[in-house]
Amino acid sequence: MKDPFELSHALVDETAELSPILATNLGIPGYDDLWPDFGPDGIDRQIDLVERYRRAFAAHLEHLDPWQRLAAHVVHDNLSEQSRAYAAGDHLYDVAHMASSFEWIKMVFDVMDTTTAEGWANVCRRLETIGSAYDGYRARLELALDEGKVSAARQARSIVTQARNLAGPGSAFAALSRRADGFPSVSERLVSAIETARAEAGRVADFVESRYLPAAPEADGVGEERYLRSVDEFLGLEIDPHEVYGWAWEELHRIRREMQKVGQDILPGASIAEVADVLDNDPERAAPNQEAFAAFVRARLEAAVDELDGPHFDVPDPVKSVSVTIAPPGGPPGAYYVPPSEDFSRPGGVWYSMPAEDGPVPLYKEVSTAYHEGFPGHHLQVALTRTFSDRLSRFHRSIIWYPGYGEGWALYTERLMEELGYFEKPEYVFGMLASHVFRASRVVVDLGLHLGLEISAGSPLHAGEPWTFERAVEFMQAVGMQAPDYAESEVLRYLGWPAQAISYKLGEREILDLRETARRREGPGFDLKAFHGRVLGHGEMRLDLLRQVVLEGWG
Repeated sequence: MKDPFELSHALVDETAELSPILATNLGIPGYDDLWPDFGPDGIDRQIDLVERYRRAFAAHLEHLDPWQRLAAHVVHDNLSEQSRAYAAGDHLYDVAHMASSFEWIKMVFDVMDTTTAEGWANVCRRLETIGSAYDGYRARLELALDEGKVSAARQARSIVTQARNLAGPGSAFAALSRRADGFPSVSERLVSAIETARAEAGRVADFVESRYLPAAPEADGVGEERYLRSVDEFLGLEIDPHEVYGWAWEELHRIRREMQKVGQDILPGASIAEVADVLDNDPERAAPNQEAFAAFVRARLEAAVDELDGPHFDVPDPVKSVSVTIAPPGGPPGAYYVPPSEDFSRPGGVWYSMPAEDGPVPLYKEVSTAYHEGFPGHHLQVALTRTFSDRLSRFHRSIIWYPGYGEGWALYTERLMEELGYFEKPEYVFGMLASHVFRASRVVVDLGLHLGLEISAGSPLHAGEPWTFERAVEFMQAVGMQAPDYAESEVLRYLGWPAQAISYKLGEREILDLRETARRREGPGFDLKAFHGRVLGHGEMRLDLLRQVVLEGWG
């Protein structure tokens, strides 16, 4: 009988075979010219894989070796969550503003090798055969229509818009040609392949618009049953959604009071909105263009790695490198982290999806974002896990991801960096608080929309009224401090990805509670670096399991 580490290694290999997109993201060679089967047959194969390995790992939940036992528990938990989601048909709700197979198909090109002729041949091959991926995606949506598992109309309209953009002259596919300047041998093939991919994206838009959208319900919320299933999947924690909703409103008011206080050091007598307006439009507080902005972020991250390694974290050499990249235009705005390949031949890095037109980039919010996405946020957390081959199974190191743990840690590090003195200007503190008020706003909007809750009587907008999409967008602008187009994109994201948005603040809340509990237990002997070592040293996991690992140990 294979032990959990051996099972995990085999599971990664089989998963990569079924999902070449995931293989590319993990840096597993041999799949970069292939596509998964997104259709019903591919779904059946994935379900079979999940159930076979779930049974195999269940046999090791009492393994005598603590690291083998941890591997069994973490992977079995993950596969059990997948099993429940498949049984409920959640995988069929695959039309979403930011979290759908359509998005994964487009984004895989961001991380493909474009430094070699072989890499460009794989890019061309994937573009030429992207129709097979989209065919499978349409077949999945046909099955969803048959099963009555149809996403909301607002999500479908977003996919139509994105697909039309991919098919148009400003397509992210077309932007690939600008990255191939040093490879004239592939230029003619690449141009033809891009035209093929654009045409296929247009077919997706036609299908969703004419076939899927007419059957899509106008109601946006998913209801409490599906929402709590997503909470379990994303956080690994049982919650009382009504308690969380009340707590989030209190947290929102607390952060806004703190922002008001810090704002007085920037512009005495001004409101939060007036301070933000100055910081958004002052050229002296902005990078002049996107290239200068990327250099600014790169310098902050390099300094953080250099100064925190040793006193606060033990950082292995492969983890010390973190790239900063401006993503091709066309995707939803925002920053995101791309993990390193398994062997670190591709370093982990922060990607910024920004407007196509270049220009000044306000910096006050970007310092906290850099630490969140880079170091000591996602990059330290994810890349460090990649180095734990002696204690964590391969599936655990490379595939397991819980936003409650991952996003909770990243948001926690924003506050940690303030505690360590890395926000040397009041506007950077203000920007960090803006990040936290944004995440608290997400919680009330996400819960309010999906569960049909009433806006708090203490809200600065629409107090006592029911949540609607329009009110949520207005709220994210006025209270969440987001630009109009970004606010709309955010609310669309929450509606298409239930419970993911709450994972940031709830994960942070759990880690802060763990820290304070450990501090009380250990008294003067409490060591912050050791605490962080316990949080990070066992890899990604459910938050309920993290509490056991941090406070009780694993052994």
